[in-house]
Amino acid sequence: MLFVIVLTQYIVHSQYHEIGIFIGGANYVGDVGSSNYIFPENPGLGLIYKWNRTTRYSLRANLMYTSIKKSDYNPNDFARFMRRYRFENSILEFSTGAEINFVDFNLHGSDKLLTPYLFLGVGYIKYDLFYHDPNTLENIDYAKGSNISLPMIIGLKANISPILILGMEIGARYTFSDNLDGSYPKSDAGVPNGNEFGNINNNDWYVFTGLTISFTFGDLPCYCKE
Repeated sequence: MLFVIVLTQYIVHSQYHEIGIFIGGANYVGDVGSSNYIFPENPGLGLIYKWNRTTRYSLRANLMYTSIKKSDYNPNDFARFMRRYRFENSILEFSTGAEINFVDFNLHGSDKLLTPYLFLGVGYIKYDLFYHDPNTLENIDYAKGSNISLPMIIGLKANISPILILGMEIGARYTFSDNLDGSYPKSDAGVPNGNEFGNINNNDWYVFTGLTISFTFGDLPCYCKE
């Protein structure tokens, strides 16, 4: 028992951690407004934590927030322009997964390093539920919703100093919902029938684009002591 306690304490204190923030923008892709996949038109903020297991991969957790706004007043799609729907929805996301570095990223070396990276994971999102009144064009809120998202992030990061890492990333989220924009409220209780619209075979996406700033802390991990 004593050996297990000592070993646990050694593992905890022999890892290297990062905590930081995401600052940038976000956009949604769905049945309202333009369908640009990377168009950070709404502010996006987040908190990031990483547990660096080796020079090649880390376990990462994200807490992200954005308030997406979208409007059909877009001359690139005349049918949507004539429909004139618009909405605003707040999205709060918690996600976790693995971040993989394409190049060895040893945080304790004296050299300045630069590496592309890929993050894959799973997320849980909370958002507002509403539907569009076709007569008044108003959004009618009726509940809070939650669902699963699949984040896929690509980025580039560099160690500016032994304790500071800067990055730039684009992260698309595929959601298991087609109702971030109020286009498919059919299955929700208390919503009048006939208020669904758009392509019911495609779920909604949202994308975060921006900068990450993280600070390292903790003792040297095992991979740096070899």
